[in-house]
Amino acid sequence: MGRDSKLQKRSAKARRRRRSRAQGFEMAGLNVRERMQMKMAKKAKKKTEGKYSVEQLLEKAEECIDNLNFERAQMFCQRALDMEPNNLTILDMMGNIFAELGNSEKAKEVFQQAVMLSPDKGHAKYMYLGQMHCGQEAVQYFNKGIELMIKDYQQQKEMATQAASSDLDNAEVTPQNISTAFCSVAEIFLTDLCLEDEASNKCKEALEKALEHDPDNPEALQLMASYLFSTEQQQEGKTFLMKSLKLWLPSFQRAETDQVPQRLNDLDLLQNLFPPYESRISAAKLLIEVHEYEAAIEVLEGLLDEDDEVVQVWYLLGWVCYLQAEKPNEDASFKDSARTYLTKTKKLYMKLKCEDSSLLEQTEQLLAELGPAEESDLSDDEKLPIENIKDDFVESSEDEEMEL
Repeated sequence: MGRDSKLQKRSAKARRRRRSRAQGFEMAGLNVRERMQMKMAKKAKKKTEGKYSVEQLLEKAEECIDNLNFERAQMFCQRALDMEPNNLTILDMMGNIFAELGNSEKAKEVFQQAVMLSPDKGHAKYMYLGQMHCGQEAVQYFNKGIELMIKDYQQQKEMATQAASSDLDNAEVTPQNISTAFCSVAEIFLTDLCLEDEASNKCKEALEKALEHDPDNPEALQLMASYLFSTEQQQEGKTFLMKSLKLWLPSFQRAETDQVPQRLNDLDLLQNLFPPYESRISAAKLLIEVHEYEAAIEVLEGLLDEDDEVVQVWYLLGWVCYLQAEKPNEDASFKDSARTYLTKTKKLYMKLKCEDSSLLEQTEQLLAELGPAEESDLSDDEKLPIENIKDDFVESSEDEEMEL
């Protein structure tokens, strides 16, 4: 073998050693899961190198997102980003993926990079950043996003006018989008910034703008009710609350009977038809506050059909039944129902290892006030000891996957 050939072999071996050392440094400090993810990412990169265009990679990423496979979507999106680091569409998608994976710091970095590249175009990144920040910083991001949304909507209307069309059904920005964005601002002044100067006026102003853009937005109407209750305008608040409820509760009730949609667990349809889950929990609380107990029970029971492992929903059902039982000449069955719901609350609290000690204290206090039921009146759930919780709730999808 010639001298040149030997040198080439030595050089190749040296390169491999350096590459191996670099990989060792890269893997150092990572746990087993992180190492596996890194290896999978490298394999995906090798497979896609030179094989897919940016458009095709984004299509693959979107397919993974549709299937809720965000880790694989991240791999495709990262490969596209390697090819076009300043592509705003890719950055928006990558930020969204990081947010879905719970990596808020990475999501912030990506969206802030998109802001630097294009500060006056694309509202979505500002809305995400608003959700990821608190206080005045969040308000600033939301306001910038709203400014761009209104601008885009006006352009859409002008284009429709020029095309002699009034069809804005497929518009990228809708009045409801703008209304909901103003709701986000109002909510900050109701919570994080409630003690700030002019917080009440700024909250009211944001809500009025929300209702100006979409008078029939249930979320805006409900937030206006919350604002009015906080300013001790009970009757006006109840009017807004009941108007909000009439806009979505009938559809919610039809969904429970499988009329619309066919499957109650179709999340996309649910999100389009009804306010978000947390917003409906808030609606139930407000209904309890104004003594609309039957409506509150309807809302809460519907929430259980979607997800029966939310401790707060079980507690609120127990609380509203307890309040019903306290009314004069009320049916004694409310007391039994309250006991059953509160017992379930405590069991689920233990199963999920919740950390809201005040909720547990309130649950135990109410159970003590209700007192023990007669053995013959106990439901099957109440006969089970608190520790025996395995069969009391539906297994989560994650548990089911692990068993397969």
